[in-house]
Amino acid sequence: MIVYNVTYSVDKEISEDWISWMKDRHVPNVLKKGLFADCRIFKVVTHEDERTFSYAVQYHSKSLKSVDDYIALGDDIQQRYGDKAISFPTLLQEV
Repeated sequence: MIVYNVTYSVDKEISEDWISWMKDRHVPNVLKKGLFADCRIFKVVTHEDERTFSYAVQYHSKSLKSVDDYIALGDDIQQRYGDKAISFPTLLQEV
């Protein structure tokens, strides 16, 4: 199992819109492409910042190729939210 984990620092002023858009638009569109078997969104509860919330979005796949194909699609999250949702990706492999 491969997990493409992307942690986002999201400005509090857009966080509700960001969560709704991720759940209602982005994640369903990504899953329709068949690159990932599942996607989960978690709020990082150890993060404390007066201006942002942190979220971890985990895309689950059986192959690195699916992750590469997803990355090649471009970043519609960045296009929509710009510097109000900064991301940090991590690639994980189950052992």
